[in-house]
Amino acid sequence: MAKIDLDSLSIEELAGLRENAADKLFEKVATRRAELEAELEKLAQYGKPVKKAAESAPAPKVKKTEEAKEPKEKEPKEKEPKEQVAKAA
Repeated sequence: MAKIDLDSLSIEELAGLRENAADKLFEKVATRRAELEAELEKLAQYGKPVKKAAESAPAPKVKKTEEAKEPKEKEPKEKEPKEQVAKAA
């Protein structure tokens, strides 16, 4: 692969290069994903059915820092006054 002198490129050329690299990376990831899914389909005949990637993807977890920023609202417990408890007994 030819080396590119990034310092000599203009901002527009660098942005175009970044866009081309992102597009190429997306293509390669999509191709590899299709290959892996096809392989999973082949392997599924030997065992349990395999879930698709979209079905098995875990739900995103909330970071602890976000939990700390948003305190949980606690509902006050309804307690009977001591006088009412004593009268009931």
